[in-house]
Amino acid sequence: MGGRPDRRVATSRPQRGGAVSRYAPCVSVPTTRSAEQESASSPGLLRGLWDRFGHLVHEVGKFGVVGIVAFAVDVTVSNLLLKLMGPFLAATVSMTVAATVAFVGNRFWTWRDRERSGLHREYLLYFGFNLVGLVIGLACVWVSWSLLGHYWPAVFHTRIAYNVAKNLVGMALGTLFRFWSYRRFVFAERTT
Repeated sequence: MGGRPDRRVATSRPQRGGAVSRYAPCVSVPTTRSAEQESASSPGLLRGLWDRFGHLVHEVGKFGVVGIVAFAVDVTVSNLLLKLMGPFLAATVSMTVAATVAFVGNRFWTWRDRERSGLHREYLLYFGFNLVGLVIGLACVWVSWSLLGHYWPAVFHTRIAYNVAKNLVGMALGTLFRFWSYRRFVFAERTT
């Protein structure tokens, strides 16, 4: 518009990783993002992670659904039997019933695509590892009911303390062990 000519026209290209300054067109200004940052935020990395761990996310989700159903069975049976049998026998019976429900769900839904090595073998391994999970849960009940209950019976000989020890602490520790052992030994991946 009748003034000075525009001198901001770039006459050379910037180096890779840089940007052209609008005030000094021939000067290359480095960008603030590094190559690692750009590759970390790229969809290729996320796709690669999903391709590598997506099946595990699905397995954990299915295992969780089966676990919620088995947990509901366990809590219901345990609380119904608590007055009739005492804390340890009630916990043992309820965990056995819940483990059977969980076996059916995991065998025929969570890991249905895994190679079958024989229902008898899988069932025995499953209940062997569940026995370890049962011991973990019973140990938590023992710590609460017998050990701490010896000193504070008004607090630890209650239904709430029993359920916290068995169904929160014991279940969480037992579930971590069970997922690892089922996935690794009972419903093992096909070896080719």
